[in-house]
Amino acid sequence: MRRPRLTPVLAAAATLLLVAGCSSDGDSIVNPGARTPSPGKSGSGGISPSPGAPSATASAAPRKGAAKVVRTLTTKLNSPWGLAPLPGGDLLVSSRDTGKIFKISADTGKKTELGSVPGVSPAGEGGLLGLAVSSDFGSDHMVYAYFTTDSDNRIARMMYDDKRPAGDQLGAPDTILKGIPKGTIHNGGRIAFGPDKMLYAGTGEGGDRGLAQDRDSLGGKILRMTPDGEPAHGNPDADSVVYSYGHRNVQGLAWDPDKRLWASEFGQDTWDELNLVEPGKNYGWPEVEGKAGKKGFVDPVEQWRPKDASPSGIAFAKGSIWMAALRGERLWRIPLKGERPVAEPQSFLAGKYGRLRSVVAADGGGLWVTTSNTDGRGEPGKEDDRILRVDIR
Repeated sequence: MRRPRLTPVLAAAATLLLVAGCSSDGDSIVNPGARTPSPGKSGSGGISPSPGAPSATASAAPRKGAAKVVRTLTTKLNSPWGLAPLPGGDLLVSSRDTGKIFKISADTGKKTELGSVPGVSPAGEGGLLGLAVSSDFGSDHMVYAYFTTDSDNRIARMMYDDKRPAGDQLGAPDTILKGIPKGTIHNGGRIAFGPDKMLYAGTGEGGDRGLAQDRDSLGGKILRMTPDGEPAHGNPDADSVVYSYGHRNVQGLAWDPDKRLWASEFGQDTWDELNLVEPGKNYGWPEVEGKAGKKGFVDPVEQWRPKDASPSGIAFAKGSIWMAALRGERLWRIPLKGERPVAEPQSFLAGKYGRLRSVVAADGGGLWVTTSNTDGRGEPGKEDDRILRVDIR
């Protein structure tokens, strides 16, 4: 079987929505019922201990935690999507619909425009999506962006020079990976550097369900690559950037202290998922959704009804995964001991700030969380969209 090559062929043109009622960025027709938690399967990231190996963080998170918004850092952002901390604590945020990247001062909340990413073609759930800062930012000053063009989704890197005038601080983009399928829906978009200094990307199947099981396609996958966009050493297939498959629309990526990779994912109209990701494993879509206990597929660690979640970004902090919810309009806490939850997820901020898109760990043990009410599906207030500082325990 062929696998995506070092320079993947451009994917087919955008596909139309094929399934009525699907969870398109958090707005689906859902079946009634509450979230059903249960222990998930063991798993590990590509550089983590094998399942069942001793954990460096064997103590469990408290069964109950707390989350409180203590500050609004900045307001009136336009369709914020990606969020990436810079060394020193300031934040980069992308605007999905304008194609611009801004720096937000962590002290004052001042916004500085870095510039626009050429080639961004916003439509539906596509546009300028995830951001990541190079693991070697101190020496290379590279910012990575995942974005939708007229023909595909792709990842490019740009040199950031804060000594240049505002609006002209980004160098010319260097495309490192192209050919990720695009669609009006399910464009994935989250990117992050792992503890191994490799770049990971969560993709969607663009509305074409079959792509998630097609190992030749970059759609419906988690990808792992070098900073230059080449397949990373240790991937399941040496000539492929595909790390795991069978995903519908990956929206969040995070690592725990034992280097296990966690990912959040939109379901269709039954179950949204939090997965513990192992290299080469099949996460089921479209054959299964949620916990099926079916041989050959990895069950999620936790699952939610889309009305309560429609998950987006995730972060690990203080022993728990913290997950932003779009349609659910809340922040979920999933307390862990190693690979398993120690209690049912807790919900915070429900309905108080609208749709929540991105969450990253902040200096001092808190979180930065972005709202997502100007994305065409929310009900923006006069201060939206915002970046919130959340204290947690």
